[in-house]
Amino acid sequence: MIKSILLKLSLQTCLLAYLVIGFLSSGCAPSSPRPPLADEIVLYNWEGDIPQSVLDAFTKETSVKVRYEAYESQEEAIENIRAGQVYDLVVMESRFIPILANENLLGELNYENIPNFKNISPNFRDLIYDPDNRYSIPYSWGTTGLLVRIDMVQGPITRWADMWDPKYADKAAIWIGQPRETLSFTLKSLGYSANSENPEELESALAKLISLKPGLHFVEDFDQESSAPALASGEIVIAMGYSGDFLASKDSGLQVEYIIPEEGMLLWGDTFIVPANSSNQSAAELFINFLLRPEISAEIVNQKYYASANESAQPFIDPQIFNDPAIYPGEESLINAEIILPLSARGQKLYDEIWQRFLDADPQ
Repeated sequence: MIKSILLKLSLQTCLLAYLVIGFLSSGCAPSSPRPPLADEIVLYNWEGDIPQSVLDAFTKETSVKVRYEAYESQEEAIENIRAGQVYDLVVMESRFIPILANENLLGELNYENIPNFKNISPNFRDLIYDPDNRYSIPYSWGTTGLLVRIDMVQGPITRWADMWDPKYADKAAIWIGQPRETLSFTLKSLGYSANSENPEELESALAKLISLKPGLHFVEDFDQESSAPALASGEIVIAMGYSGDFLASKDSGLQVEYIIPEEGMLLWGDTFIVPANSSNQSAAELFINFLLRPEISAEIVNQKYYASANESAQPFIDPQIFNDPAIYPGEESLINAEIILPLSARGQKLYDEIWQRFLDADPQ
């Protein structure tokens, strides 16, 4: 059973505590002759997550085209993988790796095709959700906190619980495609663990979330995964969000702050996986290896504003981004933070039921 943790340490120590760090530089698949590369691979990912310039550079170098298909949520991606849809490379949040592996839906990686794995920080290797990195390559990581239009709120916003302040009854927003994180921050607002599987605590979170529903904005179509347009319009003044949202909003000239809630922010990590039904694994692994080049990883960070697990990329990252605590948080920001952990089968079923009841509930 995975340890429950409250993060009050440095980022490195927090990841060590949660993920039982090891140091492995090679993978598991035996060496074999590389088959001819495919003419095209299918990348399944969040809309706009990897810049077109990176995809074009890979195609120019290898003649392998990358067809980009987008999902709106991880749950949608998992449903399509289970249904047998064919993708060659998928960006998948780390907490779902054990579920997909147990269902035999992931291909084991051949690290002879991914020598640039050496660039991944040891803090992100051999993690408890995927020992030996049999199925996944760490990609990006980040935090979930609160985005606040400081020029439009009455008084300071410091807690998740401020989402429920009557002053913002019709000015608060959540990402409808992130049910797990929404339930987790609601649990945090009540003083519970973000990973609680206690039915009573989840019932309390459901009741609290339903109480937020009148006037709540369900933001679904962010511009390249940014809440900046909704914040710019003044339609919302407080929202759950990510560092990328904050940077995009700030670049737009908005008076927005990224708030680390006193109850503790949430931490997440994305990975690259190759589904078991892909017939183009070698080409997918070649693409992963390309993405792990330090300058390529840095290009993604510089355009998307999400921290990279690629330690060798750091010298190529814009110093303003690398030194921004909203993207690379310091020790003081990690007090009370929690990593979103994989749920047990029972826990996942409970969360799914709670979320559906929230969606079906009439606003009170």
